[in-house]
Amino acid sequence: MFTKVLIANRGEIAVRVIRACRELGIQSVAVYSELDRNALHTRLADEAYALGGQTAAESYLNTEKILEIIDSAGIDAVHPGYGFFSENAEFAEAITKKGVTFIGPPVGAIAVMGDKISARQAAEKVGVSGVPGTTDFITSVPEVEQFAAEHGYPVAIKAAYGGGGRGMKVVNSKEEIQGAIDSSQREALAYFGRDEIYMERYLTKPRHVEVQVLCDQHGNALYLGTRDCSAQRRHQKLIEEAPAPEIPESILTAMGEAAVDVARGCDYVNAGTVEFLYENEQFYYLEMNTRLQVEHPVTEMVTGIDLVEQQIRVAYGEELKFKQEDIEISGHAVEVRINAEDPAEGQFLPSPGKLDTFKASAGFGTRWDGGYEEGDEISQFYDNLVGKLVCWGKDRNTAIARTIRALEEFEIRGLATTIPADIAILMHSDFRSVNHSTKWVEETLDLSGVRGDPLETADSSSSGEVREAEIEVNGKRFEVSLSVPSSTSKVRRSASAVGASAAGGDGNISVPMQGTIVKIQVAEGDKVEAGDILVVLEAMKMENNIASDVNGTIAEITIEEGDSVGAGDIIILIDLED
Repeated sequence: MFTKVLIANRGEIAVRVIRACRELGIQSVAVYSELDRNALHTRLADEAYALGGQTAAESYLNTEKILEIIDSAGIDAVHPGYGFFSENAEFAEAITKKGVTFIGPPVGAIAVMGDKISARQAAEKVGVSGVPGTTDFITSVPEVEQFAAEHGYPVAIKAAYGGGGRGMKVVNSKEEIQGAIDSSQREALAYFGRDEIYMERYLTKPRHVEVQVLCDQHGNALYLGTRDCSAQRRHQKLIEEAPAPEIPESILTAMGEAAVDVARGCDYVNAGTVEFLYENEQFYYLEMNTRLQVEHPVTEMVTGIDLVEQQIRVAYGEELKFKQEDIEISGHAVEVRINAEDPAEGQFLPSPGKLDTFKASAGFGTRWDGGYEEGDEISQFYDNLVGKLVCWGKDRNTAIARTIRALEEFEIRGLATTIPADIAILMHSDFRSVNHSTKWVEETLDLSGVRGDPLETADSSSSGEVREAEIEVNGKRFEVSLSVPSSTSKVRRSASAVGASAAGGDGNISVPMQGTIVKIQVAEGDKVEAGDILVVLEAMKMENNIASDVNGTIAEITIEEGDSVGAGDIIILIDLED
């Protein structure tokens, strides 16, 4: 078995892999950015090495630095988690060239399935059809117009080298095409390091159903049931469950067999997920994620199979100890992603900040996979997932009831979370009767009055503070005390200081969350109307449009592209129309 595994990731998935390594008697090695110096995964690992930088590009996507650590720390295997380098063929190849095992699929499989166009072609070769789409990258607006003329609107523009909804934009008219292309490329580049995009027809009311596959190096390939991931916002999943409910058994079996065919077709090894869209008792191949999914725990709960353990064993060359006929689905499991995000009556606004109070729930059939503890900071520069609550029950109704109970027991202060929206979803009759689709949360669910807890603001007058920190010497960690001065960054007027809000109707436009200004779409002197998009704000790897709440003329723009802003900062002043 491996002796030392580096986890090229952060947050809850890094914690999950560290724990699996410990149970297998394997030393774990964490890497961390400056912002994650004292993060949970660095505290749990046997060794931890600094990557430097703050953003993902400066740290967790720094191939050269990670390779240096692999050499210096004596690593014999790397687990990429999900996101970052998990589906990057070049990274996997660089690892394997060093004689270090990549705990994931072969480079060739990543390359085929990482390019969503070649992935469609590979699926079609084994008789698995997808939603109508392109097999070439999008490079211009006319290409989208031509596709829409043939297939109709809406059209989905998607990142070719990524997944999880990152970089996906839905176009409903030709006027939206250019903006969608630009936004999709920016998000894809920020999250995956590549900005190639493609397009496909956007189904109106599909369910998102996926199949977990597991393949070893000895020719064994099997599927471990299905998951329904239809409760989404912004193409990002909120709630997942296993098995997928209210689908005929014959179709579930056909999905599973199709998923195995796709995996075999690209010579897949290790854990992977084949995703489908399901509508009117028809399923369409969507994509294959060549990695461990965020929602893997629901499959573990109903099968009793530790997927991370299996990943490590398969990568080491072991043969699977079970066959397809051995897979049994027991009961039902529900996973809720708890994000640092304010439901904001359906707007779902990122809410980075400090977990002043954090107490997770427990109880029979209740599991918590988290990446943070009380006192930890959730940064705007990374994904906003705090952790995952997973509940098992003997049937779906029991699992849902247990999940609601557990959510109500959570105690979180200091930032807003999606918990109020999660409870609203689980209690809704549409969800309970499986009468929901991937668009249901945004188009049907009424979240009026559903908001997260208000953010607590720090005292800006403080001159400094003493913080406990840890330093690293050759992978070993030591605690020290540091005097940290207050920020000297540019101070902006806040909405609270001038009596305005983001939607106050007085022309003082503020931002509802901490983030980075990536695009300014107006200039001083421009005429605007209520609803016009003024700027694009990136927060936690997602782009958010900040719109005008009044008719008037742009009088002053207080920010520039690339500026960091805080919740409540006034960014634009508008002279109201008489």
